[in-house]
Amino acid sequence: MKKRAVAVLLAGVMTFGLAAAGLTGCGNDSAEGGTENVRLMVWSPQNDQSKDNGEWLQTMCNNFAEEHPEWNITFVYGVADEASAAGQVAQDPEASADVFMFANDTLTTMTDANALAKFGGKYREEIEATNTQEVLDSLIMDGDLYGVPFTTNTWFMYYDKSVFSEEDVKNLDTMLEKGGVSFPFVNSWYLPAFYIGNGCTLFGDGTDESAGVDFGGQNAVDVTNYLIDLEQNENFKIDDLGSGIAGLRDGSINAMFTGSWDANSIKEILGDNMGVTSLPTFTLNGEEHQMKAYAGSKAIGVNPNSKNMEAAIALAVYLGSAESQRAHYEMCGTIPCNTELLADESISSDPVVTAQNDTFNNTSILQPFVSKMNNCWTPVENLGKGIRNGSITHDNAQEQTEGMNEAMNSDGI
Repeated sequence: MKKRAVAVLLAGVMTFGLAAAGLTGCGNDSAEGGTENVRLMVWSPQNDQSKDNGEWLQTMCNNFAEEHPEWNITFVYGVADEASAAGQVAQDPEASADVFMFANDTLTTMTDANALAKFGGKYREEIEATNTQEVLDSLIMDGDLYGVPFTTNTWFMYYDKSVFSEEDVKNLDTMLEKGGVSFPFVNSWYLPAFYIGNGCTLFGDGTDESAGVDFGGQNAVDVTNYLIDLEQNENFKIDDLGSGIAGLRDGSINAMFTGSWDANSIKEILGDNMGVTSLPTFTLNGEEHQMKAYAGSKAIGVNPNSKNMEAAIALAVYLGSAESQRAHYEMCGTIPCNTELLADESISSDPVVTAQNDTFNNTSILQPFVSKMNNCWTPVENLGKGIRNGSITHDNAQEQTEGMNEAMNSDGI
């Protein structure tokens, strides 16, 4: 979901012991000296544990236990979304879950606290064999792999096919001549798409903090001026606090930018007219430039303080496996990233799957997860708000753009 999603606090836990006679007996037959008692605390978002979604997490953990009769596993389930898990684990690793889900941009929060295990050997080989290098890069730091990816994380465009053709949606300015387009203008996870599309950079290739942010210079000023005109276009609408979905519903908006989490709601509104595609270009100073989203991944992580490390790592790999990702997609709508599944026509034929992965692979940059990236959100948000409220104009665009760039390179805003 969105990078800065509201955290879901750790909720009450439920336990499930797998010491049924049949399972224990099977373990005694297959493991010398009998089964080993193992307790694993597992955290995931509430969505993955809800009865409406078939209790995906519990189902997968039970399947894992059946495949490992050498362990008599008691699972303890807790609720923490991918954005908030990092903070909880980093704050008190020894009291946190053995296995949890996290967003890749929180990776340094946990590694700085020595709260995230590395994957090596046969486990790393298995992970590498079923993921693209781009996905793997989102979880690699200093050559070490820190998680098992289970989905890519980015945004793209939905549109009404009765209003826009497949040719129309290739260019944003063309679209604005034919219908209403909504964009999260004051959300700093989205607005940089225009600056990055015109050559602005963050920390070099995204990993070099010393390179800083380059959202200044004439190329950035040109984008700010473009955005000022964009905000004034009568067919352009700022998506804020759910107004994009509301506009689709009443017909005042015919296209919007969001992610897979809104697919069901948009499908309900547009029905067979729902189109989904990667990001369009925009026309700046007579030339087309490709919008580029931030992209990352969500992954299964393991706490290095786990008392049952072997079982924890094996469970993490299983929860990110093709089998689990297929179930995650079918039960919860989570878009898989496993290359075997993406080659499966029953999944690849889904336009939302195609749009998300096309965006990740072709019209995005890997969202930097260096610590100084935290300085970049507020200045961009403030610029969007300034354009919306009219305080940023063509007359002060250069000054305001330079101010944004300075703040993004500062440790104090």
